[in-house]
Amino acid sequence: MPVAFTVTLHVKPGQEQRLLDLLTPVLDAMRHESTFINAVLHRDPEDPTRFMLYETWADLNDVVEVQLKRDYRRAYHDALPELLRTERGIGVWQPMR
Repeated sequence: MPVAFTVTLHVKPGQEQRLLDLLTPVLDAMRHESTFINAVLHRDPEDPTRFMLYETWADLNDVVEVQLKRDYRRAYHDALPELLRTERGIGVWQPMR
């Protein structure tokens, strides 16, 4: 059953481009994964330091057990503590239609 994730990222001022530089290759790589459905990166029009990522995957277990451990995610994940103002907000959703 498909699963959707919302990930809210509130970066420190001046770190916006660094976040994009680290996240873009991740988004490009995950598009080639067999359980990937789609992903859309959003930016808050009123706060340019706030981003929201919406991802849909075919299988929750695959995301947790395989996808989150991919090497191409390492640099992005490792940099988050120095990039973010607050913890990531992660929501898990079940697509209905």
